[in-house]
Amino acid sequence: MNIEEIARRSGVSRSTVSYALSGKRRVSEVTRRRIQAVIDELGYRPNATARALKEGRTRTLGLVIPPASQRLTDMQLGFVASVVDAAARADLDVLLSPSGGEHDRSFERMVGGKRVDGVILMEIRLEDDRVAHLRHTRLPFVGIGRTSRPDEMSWVDVDYEMLISRCVTHLADLGHRNVALVNRSAELVAAGYGPGHRALAGFTRTVAERELYGVQTCCADDAQSGVTCVERLLREHPDLTAIATINEAALPGMYRALDQAGLSVPRDFSLIGVAARHWAENLHPPLTAADVPADELGARAVDLLLQHIADPDTPHRHHLVSPPISLRGTTAVARPR
Repeated sequence: MNIEEIARRSGVSRSTVSYALSGKRRVSEVTRRRIQAVIDELGYRPNATARALKEGRTRTLGLVIPPASQRLTDMQLGFVASVVDAAARADLDVLLSPSGGEHDRSFERMVGGKRVDGVILMEIRLEDDRVAHLRHTRLPFVGIGRTSRPDEMSWVDVDYEMLISRCVTHLADLGHRNVALVNRSAELVAAGYGPGHRALAGFTRTVAERELYGVQTCCADDAQSGVTCVERLLREHPDLTAIATINEAALPGMYRALDQAGLSVPRDFSLIGVAARHWAENLHPPLTAADVPADELGARAVDLLLQHIADPDTPHRHHLVSPPISLRGTTAVARPR
C-alpha cells in the first residue's frame, strides 16, 4: 500500500496526502480526517527509510559498547537495555557498535558513514580519543560517564568517588580498621577508565580521613579472578576485615574465596560495593551496596541526545547520581581475625 492508493481512495491528490503525513503544509481538518480514515482502514505505515531520507535523518541512535571480548556486566547490560527501551519509546532504532582495539573501525564506520543521528558512549576514559573525534565531526553525542574535562560534553554518570567514600565510611562506623578496595581490571584502570580512578580517589581520601589501613588492588571482570584476588589479599594482609568494590562481575568469586577461607559473611568479614540493584539482591547473602539506577541513566542519556539532535546548539547538560547505600546482608560490626 502506498501514498498513491491512499490518495485515490481519499479522493485527493498525492501531494495532499504527503502534506497531511508530513505536516509541512496546512490541510483542512475535514480532508485530514478523510485521509486518516483511509490510512487506518488500510493499516498503512510510512516507509521508514523513505521518511528518513526525506527528513535527512536516519532515525537511528548509535550506542558504543565495550568489545565482545569483555563480557558485559549486569550494570552495563542495564545501560544497554534502558537506552534501547527509551529509544523505542521515541520510535527510534539503536545501532550497537563495539569500541576498543581492532573494533575501533566499527566506531569509525558508524560515525563517518552517517549511519546514525547521534551517539551514546559507554565506558568513557579520562582522556578519550572517541570524544575528541565526535567533537571534531560535530555529530551529536552524550556520554554514560565523563572525561577529566566534564564541561566538554553532555553526560550522565555515577558519582563513584562519593559512593566508595560512603562505603568506607560505613565500614569505619562498624569498627573496621583494615579495609581493601577491589577495583576493575588493571588494563582498564591503566587506560584511564573514569570510574576506576574516581573510586580510588574516594577510597584514598576517606581511608586517610578515618585513619584506617587501606590497600587497593585491581581485578579482572570475572568470578575466577575474584577468587584469586581475595585469596591474595587474605594471604598478604591477614588483618583485613572488609572489602569495598566496584567490580560486580568478580563478586561471586569474592564470596567463594571467603567461604573457602572459612570466613562467614558478614560475621567474620564484610563486603560492600557499587552495583546494579538486581545483581546485588540476588547474591547470597544480598550485597550491601549503592544501587546504580541504570534504567534512569540510560533514559536520561537518550533524552539529552535527542535534545542535541533537535538543536545542536543546546548547552551541555550533566546528570550525576549518588544513590544511598542499601543495607542488606554483607556488612556487620568488625571482629578481629
